Amino acid sequence: MAPYAVDERQSRGRLVPEAPSPTRSLYARDRDRILHSTAFRRLTHKTQVFIYHEGDHYRTRLTHSLEVAQIARSMARTLHVDEDLAEALALAHDLGHPPFGHAGERALDAAMREEGGFDHNAQSLRVVTELERKYARFDGLNLAWETLEGLVKHNGPLTADAKRPVPQPILSFCAKQDLALDTYASVEAQLAALADDIAYNNHDIDDGYRAHLFTFAELAEVPLAGRALSEVQSAYPGLDGTRALYETTRRLITALIDDATAETRRRLQDLSPISADDVRHAGGPVVAFSPAMSRDLDALRAFLVARVYRHARIARVMGDAERVVADLFGRYRGDPGALPPEWRDQAPAKGYPRYVCDFIAGMTDRYALAEHRRLFDATPELR
Repeated sequence: MAPYAVDERQSRGRLVPEAPSPTRSLYARDRDRILHSTAFRRLTHKTQVFIYHEGDHYRTRLTHSLEVAQIARSMARTLHVDEDLAEALALAHDLGHPPFGHAGERALDAAMREEGGFDHNAQSLRVVTELERKYARFDGLNLAWETLEGLVKHNGPLTADAKRPVPQPILSFCAKQDLALDTYASVEAQLAALADDIAYNNHDIDDGYRAHLFTFAELAEVPLAGRALSEVQSAYPGLDGTRALYETTRRLITALIDDATAETRRRLQDLSPISADDVRHAGGPVVAFSPAMSRDLDALRAFLVARVYRHARIARVMGDAERVVADLFGRYRGDPGALPPEWRDQAPAKGYPRYVCDFIAGMTDRYALAEHRRLFDATPELR
């Protein structure tokens, strides 16, 4: 292990103390608890870009999380940091996503505007610290401090800002266990965040092409993807679409990983950290792409925004999905009797809107549609 890696012997521990496992590391237990959680299983039927019924081969939140975990673990091994922690954070990073992805998040954030809003990262923290209820001694999964820190801060420090305040659920938890929101997270957490970027940019190319949202000729105009595609077409003239697509994305993934690894090593060499805390107090991220690769990646993201995320077909479906979530929230909030019996019977007198928000955020796409059909006369097909 590198000196800047998280060392479980220096862990700040769990909120509820537990005896160590004789067979698994601290962070391997965290990873296993995440894998066995109900929230993780529900990711099977939560939207990444395409609704689950649009095709069996499109990514879901679950398959996306698995791809992120593979990349994060591989990079952690290369950089000699804790693989189990990086993998745990990758697997947990989307646990708080509501049905229909960012469309559902927008709907819940608008519905909860007077109650502190909704943020999927904050919801991920609520899932692993409160909403999973399977253990006898505690709510949540009782994850180690370093895992919770990485889950909350994998995109950087969280500081008070008038335009983007720290979500209240995070502040509320930090009153019980301080996660040092003003510092950066570990190398392992930063790797999980970068692996997320690598995974979604590449699989959204894959899914977008398969959905006929763009052509190879259009993709060839994007600098980063165009270079990879040109290599494939030169090496394998006349290769069919699906194989050419995979050969292109695998080259893209390799290029992004190699660039990020080299840039991260350069930054670590400049910093010369001798502990994980040196990384936390570095004043900037140590895991990153090079400036040139960042520019190319920005161009690729702009292409995906224009050709995939804002494509008329996707926008129409996501607009309908957003209305489904808004309808459900309005109905449950105005009529607690509309909740399913097991949720209705446990509804609190205080904090009821957040309770409704938690219920909806935990839904899969198909359950949200089933509930909408139960409560309303007309439900969109989302196609």
